[in-house]
Amino acid sequence: MTQLKSRRELLQSGAACLIKGVALAAAAQAGDAGAKAPASGAPATPGRTADPTPILVLNSLDADVSVIDPITHTQRQRVPTGKEPHHLYLTPDEKSVIVANAASDSLTFIDPVGAQVQRTLRQIIDPYHLRFSPDMKWFVTAANRLDHIDIYRWQPQNIDAPLALARRVHAAKTPSHLMIDSQSRVVYVTLQDSDQLVSLDLATQSVRYTVPIGRMPADLYLSADDRTLLIGMTGADVVEAYDVSGATPKLIKRITTGKGAHAFRARGDQRHVFVSNRVANTISVIDTQTLAVLDQYAAPGGPDCMELLSDQRTLLVTCRWARKLTYIDTEDKRIVRQVLVGRSPHGVWTLAHAGRI
Repeated sequence: MTQLKSRRELLQSGAACLIKGVALAAAAQAGDAGAKAPASGAPATPGRTADPTPILVLNSLDADVSVIDPITHTQRQRVPTGKEPHHLYLTPDEKSVIVANAASDSLTFIDPVGAQVQRTLRQIIDPYHLRFSPDMKWFVTAANRLDHIDIYRWQPQNIDAPLALARRVHAAKTPSHLMIDSQSRVVYVTLQDSDQLVSLDLATQSVRYTVPIGRMPADLYLSADDRTLLIGMTGADVVEAYDVSGATPKLIKRITTGKGAHAFRARGDQRHVFVSNRVANTISVIDTQTLAVLDQYAAPGGPDCMELLSDQRTLLVTCRWARKLTYIDTEDKRIVRQVLVGRSPHGVWTLAHAGRI
């Protein structure tokens, strides 16, 4: 498959990526009957959570959020945001989910339980990806379109201006995804169209290093001990694993997962992580200790972002080219349902989720 050059080309290339596995998905949608009960004592029905908080899906080409009922598994409403909502993140007080609207230069705050818009912050320039530091003192955004990384101080006591820009760091082509270490000291940022990794020091907001990596790097996942950084290579079929414990990163291994390796979601056990392979239409499971692929699931439709429900077995996957949210039972290794959402669904999130490490 010809290597795609940018995020915007990825958005426009849905037809080219559409899918060998649609027939498989249709055959697999047999509902919840016959699912095994989890050993942990979680709900026996995949996708049924104890806390009926909604599931939020960002429709990046429709400028809105699909609100999915966790009981009926149907779309119950659409919530308008700004243009190109791609990713979202919970505020430190857990009272709001922040939706980053890249093309509207704004952040939309949404109630994670009631799914109502609470407020909109404007003049947040090109927020494609976003993340709070674990100590909740810093808020960082990646400007995918305008090639910079913004580091803000989080000051919730200032109701009118909760974000104070500390520094704008200019980068090469297309800052994509962010990761912050558990000590809130280091930010890692992939540069999608210059095939680089940038590391920033949060305290000084300065660049630690910029190094070349693989083709079209996207999402990152940092191991629980902050030593191993996994990076999905959307322009290839691998996840690159780096030792980042020293002054500069050292490549440990290239892990073959599938074409278009893209986004990560932790299994919640501090060891295993899911990675979506957007071109291969699969989800792989990686052991972060052995750096081996342990399992793989079919996920037709250009799988992208993922969420793991609190039952610890149901994986939600946004299918960018199919306008669907796919539910995968990770124990039975099958698709149990798909819910129709908006155009180019990207981020997915719910308050009733499994652990993120």
